[in-house]
Amino acid sequence: MTDPTSLTPNGAAAPTPPGKERDPHRASRRANHPLVVAGSMVFTLLIVAIVLGGGALWIGKTRYYAPGPLAQEKAVIIPNDYGVMDIADLLLKQGVIDDKWVFVGAAAGTRASGKLKAGEYAFAAGSSIQQVLNTIVSGKVIEYVVTIPEGLTSDQIVERVLAVEELSGNVRQVPREGSLMPDTYKITRGTSREDLLRRMARTQDAALKEIWDTRDPDLPLKSPQELVILASIVEKETGVPEERAQVASVFINRLNKKMRLQSDPTIIYGLVRGKGRLERPLTRTDITTPTPFNTYTIPALPPGPIGNPGRASLEATARPAKSDNLYFVADGTGGHAFAPTLDQHNKNVARWRQIERERKVDPAAQPAGTSGTTGATPVD
Repeated sequence: MTDPTSLTPNGAAAPTPPGKERDPHRASRRANHPLVVAGSMVFTLLIVAIVLGGGALWIGKTRYYAPGPLAQEKAVIIPNDYGVMDIADLLLKQGVIDDKWVFVGAAAGTRASGKLKAGEYAFAAGSSIQQVLNTIVSGKVIEYVVTIPEGLTSDQIVERVLAVEELSGNVRQVPREGSLMPDTYKITRGTSREDLLRRMARTQDAALKEIWDTRDPDLPLKSPQELVILASIVEKETGVPEERAQVASVFINRLNKKMRLQSDPTIIYGLVRGKGRLERPLTRTDITTPTPFNTYTIPALPPGPIGNPGRASLEATARPAKSDNLYFVADGTGGHAFAPTLDQHNKNVARWRQIERERKVDPAAQPAGTSGTTGATPVD
């Protein structure tokens, strides 16, 4: 719209005063000003960067959640001194991920770079980068199981521990007999063998204190160590869980009556000292030859345990069954026949001998200890 003040009386536009003519190139010169050009370029680059960055972010996010290349579960060990780049290279080489930079970027973006933990991890088939990253951050490493059976000697336990490939290091000294708790322990790859043995010892200490504190007050045992000694004999004498308290009662009754325990496993331990098995039957000479552990020749408990008893045997020894039994012998079923008198025991022995004859088993060829304490051996 034309400004009314610039109109002539007849309504025509007034001519532009001299010196006020409009320069058609002025706007063009302003647009070409260096600052304007630079600003325009920056704005354009910013738009491009936003578009490209958004695209890259979208692609990265898609790859972050996308299933990975693993066709089946795979275990990978991440060393202690590895950083994010090292871990990414390792995972790429192992085929766990197929994009190193998405992993590195995701670790940085989620602030997980300083939370990645060393260890052995199991990655499921098709694990996404998100899942792989979360697994390593969680520290949920693969656990292995080490089972130590009841009754093994400390030498035998060390032998088993040395055979576990997932453990590391050596064992400088065999632990004291009876100081380890047989059980099933969970470990991770690289756990020290001595750390596992120390853990077994701590478990034994805690269990023994608890069991000793709740023992039968009438036990003829003076210390927790004596409890372990007797429990180790109970452990060796029967493999039937229900019999442990009955076997313990026989030995407790014998101690109360000042009778010799007459346990075959103590003879064997005195001969081999926990280094292995006696690969032959016991002989009359074995039975009558004194050793510090032979309870056919010593009038009390041996000087130390003959193995490492489990918790059940410790509990059975601390709270034995109430009985008058002084003898037991194998009954042919895997268990034992118990008797309060020598006469009844001899009858039980005769039945066992009959079973042996029917099975055509040569008593002299039996492994030592199969007939139980006093077994077919004369007793007092």
